[in-house]
Amino acid sequence: MAGSCLPVLGAVLIAPVLPRMQDHFAGVAGAEALVPLVLTVPALSLALLAPFAGVVVDRVGRKRLLVAATILYALFGTVPLWTDSLYGILASRVLVGVAEAAIMTACTTLIGDYYTGRVRDRYLALQTMCASASATVFFVLGGALGAAGWRAPFGLYAVGLLLAPVMARALPTPRPASGDGQDRTGTGPRPFPVRRMTGICLLTVFGAVVFYTVPVEMSYLLDDLGTDAPGAIGAVTAVASAATVVGSVVFTRLTDRPRHRLPLVLALSGVGFLFMGLADGLPLLIVGAVVNCVATGLLLPSLLTLAMSRLDFADRGRGTGLWTSAFFLGEFACPLILLGGKGALGELASAVGLLGLTTLLLAAALLPLTRRTGAAQPHGAPERP
Repeated sequence: MAGSCLPVLGAVLIAPVLPRMQDHFAGVAGAEALVPLVLTVPALSLALLAPFAGVVVDRVGRKRLLVAATILYALFGTVPLWTDSLYGILASRVLVGVAEAAIMTACTTLIGDYYTGRVRDRYLALQTMCASASATVFFVLGGALGAAGWRAPFGLYAVGLLLAPVMARALPTPRPASGDGQDRTGTGPRPFPVRRMTGICLLTVFGAVVFYTVPVEMSYLLDDLGTDAPGAIGAVTAVASAATVVGSVVFTRLTDRPRHRLPLVLALSGVGFLFMGLADGLPLLIVGAVVNCVATGLLLPSLLTLAMSRLDFADRGRGTGLWTSAFFLGEFACPLILLGGKGALGELASAVGLLGLTTLLLAAALLPLTRRTGAAQPHGAPERP
């Protein structure tokens, strides 16, 4: 769980000090564009490299890669403490994204290795819950450390040097379960499920756009309604983050299969977006955000458990890497998609409303598929996604 929070730390920790970085590097050509990249480039690097990290996970071992990547994460993450080159800092951030790709892929793969069934589902939901809660904590820590200077928050990356030896000592080396990695007839290794993973990865890209819309766009929606006080924006964002955690907790209490849950969860997300798009005041906007975030707290672990159910030990690293890449590609695309929608429709609220309609249409399209596969599934048989 701690390792799964490290990529979140990289995403939000330095957000409060970007203005100070901008002032410090004001004399560097192109600093207006380069400084924001310090925040966003690790996510893009993670999205592009996670599939390769998945291949390495399957070949060299999950635990070994996790420990090495956590050490590299600390070394690359603390580079801004001692360099005054903006280009050097950007290069280090790309490398942080490489380490994050390995960490996120290895952590999720290990959860799939260690646990099965409902226990696995609960741990995957806990992973989402910890990541959502840590985002708020890291944002506060970044702001507090930023009071000492824009470099100070980067020192928190050194936590990787504390985590790595604990991981090396405490985590058991996973072993495949009996028959894991074999095909269903027992005649040989099961081929990598390319077609099945393609579908879930495409759905995950869209799910990530849905997941990140409120965190990314809420401040702009509030500003459009005339609420620009940092305190109010922070309070509303905190309420939305809490709703995501609530959704993750609710996930652990559910007993139905993720495939059958997806249409309802997507429909609930779409309704939340429609409320936000139609809001002419703060109360309806908050209600819409809470409804949407409860749904996204359910959506992320539902997508992840569905992906895990399609993977055996031998290909779990590659599959998890592809899923992780799809999710972070959706995160990267989220603001671009909504910016395009705003340009076409004239208002951000209208773009959010359109996203809500699209989400509802996708939920309606998935519903017949879940019913058909459910009807074809023999009673008491294990689910075959």
